Amino acid sequence: MRSTGRRNGIGAARAVAVIAGLLATGSGAGSQTLAGLPPVTVPAVAAGEARPVPAWTEFCARYAQECAVDPSESAQITLTPRLWHAITTVNRQVNTSLRAVTDQEHWGVPDRWDLAEDGSGDCEDFQLLKRKLLAEAGLPRRAMRMTVVIDEKGEGHAVLMIRTDRGDLVLDNKTSAVLPWHKTGYTYIKREAEAGTRWVSLGRAVSPVVTANR
Repeated sequence: MRSTGRRNGIGAARAVAVIAGLLATGSGAGSQTLAGLPPVTVPAVAAGEARPVPAWTEFCARYAQECAVDPSESAQITLTPRLWHAITTVNRQVNTSLRAVTDQEHWGVPDRWDLAEDGSGDCEDFQLLKRKLLAEAGLPRRAMRMTVVIDEKGEGHAVLMIRTDRGDLVLDNKTSAVLPWHKTGYTYIKREAEAGTRWVSLGRAVSPVVTANR
C-alpha cells in the first residue's frame, strides 16, 4: 500500500524531538485518561524458535545497534495515556512522512530491510524507523519487536509489535490506527525474541520468503 504525504524523511526526522517532548511533558495527552487506552487483551504467545528473515540478518550486519537487545530493559511497557499518545503519534507521523515503494523498485532486489534514510521504503522500513524513533525517545527496544505476518492479500508483511501490560499492540504502515494484534486480521508467523538475535514462532503458518510489501 502506497502512503500519502511528503516524499522525504524530514517529517520523520523531526519526530524524535516531537515524541521526546510528548514523553517529557505529556503535551497533547492532557485530555486522555486511562479510559482512552486500548482494552486489556491476551498477548500473542510464542511457540518455539524460528528462523530469522534473511533480509533482517543482513540489516543487523549493517545496523548492529538496531538489533542489539539490552536484557536489563523491560520486555513490556506499562501503557499510560502519555505513552499511548506518543506511540500513535509516531505511527501516524512515519506513515505520512515516507514514500511507499517496493524493494524491487527501490533497490532492485526482492527484500532489503532499511531505515528509509532517503525518505522511501516498504513495510519493514516504516516499522524499523518507528522503532528507532521510539527507542531514541526512551521506550525500551526490547519491548518493540519486528513481526512477520501474512496480510489480507496472502502476502508476507512486516509490522512492529509493542508488548504492553494491556496486550500486544501493532504499528502498521497500512493504517494509522494502532490495533491489538488479534484485531488486525493478519496471520502471525514469527517475531524477534526478547533476548539476543533469535526469533520465535507465533505458531500459525509457513513463513513467507520475503516481506517486500508496500
